[in-house]
Amino acid sequence: MKKISIIISSLFYVGFFPRFPGTIGSLFTFIIYLFLPRNMIEHPFFFVVPFMLILPAVYLTSKAEVYMKKDDSRIVLDEFVGYFFAVLFLPKSFVLGLIALILFRFFDIFKPPPVYQVQYLKGGWGIVIDDVIAGIYANLCLQIIYFLIIVR
Repeated sequence: MKKISIIISSLFYVGFFPRFPGTIGSLFTFIIYLFLPRNMIEHPFFFVVPFMLILPAVYLTSKAEVYMKKDDSRIVLDEFVGYFFAVLFLPKSFVLGLIALILFRFFDIFKPPPVYQVQYLKGGWGIVIDDVIAGIYANLCLQIIYFLIIVR
């Protein structure tokens, strides 16, 4: 279980990138997003996918943290989960996906309340939930941008 939790929590060692592992993990997730079929991302039931990722991510990051260190920067599975909250309920496009990446990283790095506070939850909960909230903040901003600029 040790090796599996480390491999998946680091997004197959993407988190071991020597500089900016969270940003690299988010960029990796953006690339995965680009390869996912449009009809999957835009399907009405896709909204359950990010929620279904939370519990396995909490479990795996909790296990990985035991073998690594507390909130280890190499653990980037949380970026994967958070990014998919950032693109939720939006049409799939390169531009929207890129803006989601930028906004998600902004909220994940600067941690406005309650993002900062929830990172102190125990184990994987603190690792994952702050990124979920950062993804939700990014999504709300992107929804506003989308409806004011693009749909208008």
